[in-house]
Amino acid sequence: MGKHEPMTPKAIGKRIKAKGLQKLKFYCQMCQKQCRDDNGFKCHVGSEAHQRQLLLFAENPNKILDQYSSEFLHDFLQLLKTRFGTRRVAANMVYQEYIKDRHHQHMNSTRWFSLTGLCKYLGQKKICEVDETEKGLFITYIDKEDIASREQAAKKAKLEKDSEDKMRKIIQLQIEKAKAAEKPKEEVANPVEYKPSETTVKFSFKATKPTLKRLK
Repeated sequence: MGKHEPMTPKAIGKRIKAKGLQKLKFYCQMCQKQCRDDNGFKCHVGSEAHQRQLLLFAENPNKILDQYSSEFLHDFLQLLKTRFGTRRVAANMVYQEYIKDRHHQHMNSTRWFSLTGLCKYLGQKKICEVDETEKGLFITYIDKEDIASREQAAKKAKLEKDSEDKMRKIIQLQIEKAKAAEKPKEEVANPVEYKPSETTVKFSFKATKPTLKRLK
């Protein structure tokens, strides 16, 4: 069989190895090339194509580093949001899920040197709630869009309630005014003022002798 025969055992073995996740230390992010072993990685590093990529990196290292970091963070958060939502989950579990894709952006090409550094960054930027336990780091994604939506709904409900209360007070005031207009006014009688008389009244008494009648 020829060297490039597709169904040879050797070719099948190579395909199986290529599908699996290879060691991170044998991956070149600049060239986006995965090497299988140390010997292959050394050969790649000495290649002309790799040297050209290094020259490009040397011209503007910060720009390339920021680009890789941005791509890594976007893909990591996209997985966290879609796969786990706002549930509290172990950071390492999310990372292991993330690196299952053999074409993922590698962390060693970003500004973060470890998963712990990434989690601290997520906590400082209020992207995730981070808590450290005996079992490791746990993260909870903060869905700012959902929070903003709930705040907007609460604000709208408050405005509607205030409007209803204001309208209810206006209606009640109108009812009270209508009742006051229909009620007849009661006539109040003028009180009689008592004036004491200035004349003096004199009384006189005369003593009279009692008369005795003879009984027959």
